[in-house]
Amino acid sequence: MSAHSVLDVAAADGHRFQLLAHLPSQPREAVLWLPALGVAARHYLPLADALAGRGTAVFVHEWRGNGSSSLRAGRNGDWGYRELLQHDLPAAEAAVRSALPGLALRLGGHSLGGQLACCHAGLHPDAFAALWLVASGTPWWQGFPAPRRWLLPPAYRFLPWLAQRRGALPGRRLGFGGTEARSLIHDWARVGLSGHYAAAGLAVDLDAAMHALALPVQALLFDADWLAPAGSMRHLLSKMPAAPATLRILSGDELGAPADHFSWMKSPAIVADALASASL
Repeated sequence: MSAHSVLDVAAADGHRFQLLAHLPSQPREAVLWLPALGVAARHYLPLADALAGRGTAVFVHEWRGNGSSSLRAGRNGDWGYRELLQHDLPAAEAAVRSALPGLALRLGGHSLGGQLACCHAGLHPDAFAALWLVASGTPWWQGFPAPRRWLLPPAYRFLPWLAQRRGALPGRRLGFGGTEARSLIHDWARVGLSGHYAAAGLAVDLDAAMHALALPVQALLFDADWLAPAGSMRHLLSKMPAAPATLRILSGDELGAPADHFSWMKSPAIVADALASASL
């Protein structure tokens, strides 16, 4: 396999997608990286390059409906957390392990990717060496500071209604995510209102599964990121009380870029340093 490569993946239900891989010549570990809502895998290539330069083999996942995915959300295309957790992530993990058998595997993610990384690790507690979470946290409204928290419950009721009415959420027009499957938005909004993770159609207590996790967690936030405030991340970490966690909040001065939800992706050296140093 070359330093930059693509792995074709087929999920059990027929969904097809690709993992973007960047492999150092002598990797000391690997990470399966899960993107934020509506963000295609290719946007994490700078992070993959930075981590590979520090000895980590990186495999960037592709969510359903984005980039290389064979599916698109719409009236005839719908899915939620169940399909992502039951079909797509197991298929991606299997592809990574086949490509680099025997190498310690970490699971990481940005925003929603970090949340679903925790859920997937909870379902497979012995599968990963650590969790890496960047600009993540639960959407639970009480984890956000006032006055924004009071705006969230109405949004969590409106967005699923809009997605149902339109067949999918028109996230590009709203400035939130991409064109998102209506069941995915229902699952996400349910967490925002209740603070509890669940996947419609999946008979598993995701919170209970996360509660038993004991693997190390490295969490990074940005101090100007209103989409992932500290209270949101702390609520996510509280779901894994047995997991030793380190939380670091980076400033714009440290990053050399705006310390918001997305700017770090273009210049991810400081983020890569923080993640890679946690595994040394």
